[in-house]
Amino acid sequence: MTFACSSIRTRLEEGVLWATLDAGPLNLLGVDLVRDLVSLVDTLDDDPGDVRVLVIDSASPDYFSAHVDLTAVPQYTAEAAKAGGPGDASLGMFLHRLSRVPVITIAKVRGRARGGGNELALACDMTFASRENAVFGQFECGTGALPGAGGIQHLTRRLGRTRAIEAVAGAADFTADLAERYGWINRALPDAELDGFVEHLAKRIAGFPPQGVRAAKRSINDLTLAEPAHIRSDAATFQALITLPETRERLEHLTHRGLQRAGETERDLGTAVAEFPR
Repeated sequence: MTFACSSIRTRLEEGVLWATLDAGPLNLLGVDLVRDLVSLVDTLDDDPGDVRVLVIDSASPDYFSAHVDLTAVPQYTAEAAKAGGPGDASLGMFLHRLSRVPVITIAKVRGRARGGGNELALACDMTFASRENAVFGQFECGTGALPGAGGIQHLTRRLGRTRAIEAVAGAADFTADLAERYGWINRALPDAELDGFVEHLAKRIAGFPPQGVRAAKRSINDLTLAEPAHIRSDAATFQALITLPETRERLEHLTHRGLQRAGETERDLGTAVAEFPR
């Protein structure tokens, strides 16, 4: 299997494809990163070849993926649309397709995974995170929007109604330990153990006959994944809400404070969204 792109580094080893996000210090889900993710999913769907497991991690120790590029929503949406058919022009529907690729997918999270970055991790079959360094959050309600790329669908199924409302409407950051306790992720592991644990699990699964693993994933997906209509609805609502004056005002305030730039606002975004002058 060959895969070349500018924002994802890949290597194939013993049936495991390691895909390292490398799109700048924040790994924003913008045009380049979405385009490369679409290309990767297209390749796995067409012919996974020797790939049995896909592990997605980050070149940045501080950000798995901060969130979508809020300055380029129409542009990255157009790239995501190339992964689907008519009516599927959204990041959410692309990530739904990622959930159904015929290999096992694992998100290995160090640093912050918020907004669309968290939704990327949620779209994977499993998520393992650094206890000391991982942070999860869906901050959109703090700006007047809502998670539009599958976050509501996944979190409600994993956390249950009341905890999903806390996570989404509260728009706060979750430590890896709390995310594990709530069922948001599989496990929080000591940072020194994270790489070895994920490598061992990925290679263990990659060593099994692929037909049984793929059949099991299909059956579990059929029981647990959201209906496409619900994902399309969330995407349409997100795209409408981010155009509202109050949402634009809050995003502009955060941008003035440093949104989408490496610094204090992005580090503590779960706090920053609640610090809007009244």
